[in-house]
Amino acid sequence: MPAEEVVLNPFLHWRSGRESMDCNILEFLKRVRKERPLIHCITNNVTVNDVANVILACGASPVMAADIREMDDFVGKSQAVVLNIGTISAELEGSFEACLKSAQSHGKPVVLDPVGVGAAKYRTNMILALLERYPVAVIRGNASEIRAIAGEGSSTSGVDAADCDAVTAETLDARSAMAAAVAKRYGCIVAMSGAWDIVTDGGESLLCRKGVPMMSQVTGTGCMLTGMTAAFLAANRTRALKAVHAATEYMCLCGEEAFDGTREAGAGLGTFRRLLIDRISMH
Repeated sequence: MPAEEVVLNPFLHWRSGRESMDCNILEFLKRVRKERPLIHCITNNVTVNDVANVILACGASPVMAADIREMDDFVGKSQAVVLNIGTISAELEGSFEACLKSAQSHGKPVVLDPVGVGAAKYRTNMILALLERYPVAVIRGNASEIRAIAGEGSSTSGVDAADCDAVTAETLDARSAMAAAVAKRYGCIVAMSGAWDIVTDGGESLLCRKGVPMMSQVTGTGCMLTGMTAAFLAANRTRALKAVHAATEYMCLCGEEAFDGTREAGAGLGTFRRLLIDRISMH
C-alpha cells in the first residue's frame, strides 16, 4: 500500500518508504510515450550512450549532436534540450552558448546539468556567466554543484557531491532553502540529487527519499536522470515542477527494482546498470 504522506514543513513534502510504482508517476510517463518528444542533448562523452538509451527507454527520442554548425537546426526541431558540461573543451564551450542562445530564440526548455561546478574555477565561472545571460528551465545537479551556483562555495574535488554537502535530516532545511534561493534567482526549477532529492521552483519544494546507494556507484546515473528529466518536462510542460519530481521518483524507483534484481542474481554493478535501463523501459 502507498506510504502515508509526511509533511516536514508547509512547503516540503514526501512519501516515505518503499512502495509500488505510483500511478501519478506512470501518468507522466504515459504522456512521454504518447508524445515521444525529441530531446536534443549535448552531454559528456563518458555517458553519452547511456543517456541516449535512457531517453529511449522512457519513450522519448534522443539526438546527441554537439557541433555548433547544426545546433540551431536540432534545437529548433526538439521539444527540450539537455546541456551537460561534464567534459568541457574550447570547442564545446562555443556549442554550449550556441545551444542556450538557440533554445532562447526557439522557446525550448533547457535542462542544465552543471557537472563538476564548484570543483574547478573555470567551469564554475563559465556556468555562472551563462546563467546570467540565458534562461534555463531546470538546473539538475548534486548538492555540491547547487551550493557552488548559490555562491556558498563547495567542498567537492571532483564530479561527486562532497559528504559535508549531503542532504541529511540535520541539513534538510538549510539545503532546501539554498535550492529554493537558486530557483528564485534564475527563475527555474532546481532538482538537487543525493540520498534525499529536493525538487523546487522556489515556492513549492518536493522531496524524494527513494533510490539505493548503488546508483551512486555507477557512472552516469545523474546524467541519465538529466536526460529523463528533459523527456518528462517536454511532454508535461504545463505541470513542470511535478514532471521533474516524477522523473526523479521514476529513476529512483527503477533503481530500487534494479537493485532487487541484481541482489537476487548475486551480481554486481554491471548487472545493476543493465537492469536499471531495463526497468525504465518496462513500466
